[in-house]
This record gives sequence, structure tokens and C-alpha cells, in this order.
Amino acid sequence: MSTDNPEISLEHRILHIRFNRPEKKNAFNRAGWLGLRDALVRAREDDEVSVVVLSGAGKDFSAGVDLTDFAGDPSEQPPFEQMMDELCKLDKPLLAAAKGVAIGFGATALFHCDIVYVGESLRMRLPFVNLGLVPEAASSYLLQVMIGSRRAAELFYTAEWIDAARALETGIATRVLADDELLTITLEKATEIAQWPMRSLRATKRCLMEAHRAGIAAARRAEMDGMVQQAGSPENVEAIMAFIEKRKPNWPR
Repeated sequence: MSTDNPEISLEHRILHIRFNRPEKKNAFNRAGWLGLRDALVRAREDDEVSVVVLSGAGKDFSAGVDLTDFAGDPSEQPPFEQMMDELCKLDKPLLAAAKGVAIGFGATALFHCDIVYVGESLRMRLPFVNLGLVPEAASSYLLQVMIGSRRAAELFYTAEWIDAARALETGIATRVLADDELLTITLEKATEIAQWPMRSLRATKRCLMEAHRAGIAAARRAEMDGMVQQAGSPENVEAIMAFIEKRKPNWPR
């Protein structure tokens, strides 16, 4: 049975966070963002955790935000940003096992991972311009660092689909694996990493993160400003209505 919150398990010093709404392609609603936030807090604070693995239940990694869920409390910090605060604080090795659909945060979450294994079925997309929005999750910085500014610009501006071969060729993916071997091999690699002293792993992750802290923070500020301007714009509203009504958008000019 699926739930809105991620499913969490701890074994061999590996905290496995599995997005668990397979009937929604593991899209996140408010409860899902807050559940992931809490899982990331546990990952950082629990001394029994040395390595963290992200995966998705069923056939997909995650379709990102659930565009049919509009629940929220305007008086609170947006749940997505609460989760992002914790993701950016995580100072332990983070691995991903991604297959099937990886859209929006399902894609941008991978840019925060140290090692990304993808299944042959991967279908990844950065659907921001086609939703009348701007990038999220510091992806406007992290993707450029990872694959170069021109390749990043092409993927953002076109919102094109990225398959497993393209993800590997650009450097988004570490390795492509058969779908039925993906999680097993990812957990094996996590186990290999988790054998080392947790303090050493943590200190190394902090060294790797340090050079990027300012860039990530600046990108998040710029992206949040852009979201404030674009969310609810005529283009954004039309994109969401077209998605709900299963039709091609009629962009306002």
C-alpha cells in the first residue's frame, strides 16, 4: 500500500528513502514534501546513518510536484523550501537509483546526489519553461557545474526528454544499469561506501560541498524570485490547465 510520505528503512548504516506514491508516479504533495524533509533531518542527525539512498516505488523515480494538489498554508514557509533547506544541509553521501519518469524535482533532486545510477527506462525532463516557470532546487547552478553552461542551457530552454544514454553522455548519470538490477547495485555501492568511518565520509562530503554553498544559495534566491514572478502568470495558468485537461497549451502572447 502506498502513502503520501516516503518509505524509510535503515539497514547496514544505509538509510533508504523510497518515494512511495506509485499510482501518481511518486509525485509530491504537501505531505510528501514534509515527509521527505523529516527523512532528511533523520539522515543528518542519526549517527547510525552513514549513507543515504533515494529511489522510487514502482516503475518511476518521481514526476515532481503533483499539479493536482493545491493544499497549502500561506502563513508557513512553503513545504518544498523546507525540504530544500534540509537537502542542502545533508552532509552524508547521497546516492540515487532512478528509473522511469524523473520530471521536475524528480530530475533536479539528482543534481544534489553524489552518485546517480539510472535504469535503462529513464525518461527525464526539466519542465520549467513549458510550465511558464523558472528552474528550481538550485538546478540553475548545479546543472551548469555538472555538465557545462551550454549543455545545461539547451536542456532548460528546450525542456526536451532525456533518456538514459543522454543522461550518461552529459554526465548527469554515473552509470546506466538494467532496471531490474538498478536498486540492488545501488545498495551494494552504498554498502561499499558505508564500511568506512562515518566521520571521515561526513568530513569529505563537507569538503565537496563547501565550494558550492554560495552558488547554491544564490541560485535558490534567484529561482525563488523568478517563481514569485511567474507562478500564477497567464502562461503558468494556461500550462496547468492544459495539463489537467490533457490538451496542448494555447500560450498568451
